[in-house]
Amino acid sequence: MVSMKDIANHCGVSVATVSKALSGQTDIGQATREKIIAAAKELGYTGNYVARALKTNRTYNLGIVFEDLQNSGFMHEYFAAILNSFRFEAERFGYDITFLNRGVGGEGTSYLQHALYRAVDGVALICADFFSPQVQELVSSDIPVVTLDHAFNNRTAVLSDNIIGMETLVRYAYEKGHRKIAYIRGNPTAVTENRLTGFYRTCEELGLNIPDEYMMECEYHEPRGCSEATKKLLALRDRPTCILFSDDYSGIGGINAILEAGLHIPEDISIMGYDGIHLAGMLSPRLTTWRQNADDLGKIAAEKLVLRIENPRTTPAEYIVVKGQLLEGGTVRQIDGQ
Repeated sequence: MVSMKDIANHCGVSVATVSKALSGQTDIGQATREKIIAAAKELGYTGNYVARALKTNRTYNLGIVFEDLQNSGFMHEYFAAILNSFRFEAERFGYDITFLNRGVGGEGTSYLQHALYRAVDGVALICADFFSPQVQELVSSDIPVVTLDHAFNNRTAVLSDNIIGMETLVRYAYEKGHRKIAYIRGNPTAVTENRLTGFYRTCEELGLNIPDEYMMECEYHEPRGCSEATKKLLALRDRPTCILFSDDYSGIGGINAILEAGLHIPEDISIMGYDGIHLAGMLSPRLTTWRQNADDLGKIAAEKLVLRIENPRTTPAEYIVVKGQLLEGGTVRQIDGQ
């Protein structure tokens, strides 16, 4: 089956340019448009795409809001996996994707304005400040929207099981004999709040008293901040026996802080991460962590968004929780009860 990528390679242009030409967008040259349409006909793609677009009055283009708050780009393994699986599933349904931003052509625009400018059929909010006026404006519009790890009223949300993930990690440490468990949480978000709920609720059920000084905060995906928080925990007179990091990548900073203090993992102190990124399995000892199912999160988000677009009258808003998995490594040692 001929794809837009085939046409792009044939014409020596980008897939985005092919999408613009075939969907009737006006911000490309007429000569380029004619060349692409001719190539589409030659390769046998025109009837497939254009007829469908005319019949349904859709562009078969999905917008993505990915506001990289940590400036890590696509090096963020968790979000990179989500975006890749979302793209793959969208293409399987015959849709292209466009990243929405707030600065089209050097001029300030809103997410909603960019979505309307690109005439996207729907939008996936993958990573964003969900409380910002721009996001609120987009969510309140008539454009179909699906969100990731944040729930709005009357909008479909695909959620990682953060409460269960945190509960599982705390219980795992407890079963290994740990009673002094510290938590370096991420910056305030809905995800952080759910993880905190899971942490405190499980500690209460297990009868654990967590001192305030055991609770630290740093940005997600920020090893330096995690390193500083870990140093503060290590300096406590009654330091924890197990530290739970906000995410695997930040945990690298925590590991460095422990090693710089002349301590060994897990002999002197145990640690756990969150996310289950590939790097966690490459460390020695292998990091004990909670794996979020990034592939399913992206896949389901694309499926639900397309379903909402193509069947708006019969597709209700819903919350879908995607299960994760405990990855038992070698960073939590068995100790006697305290």
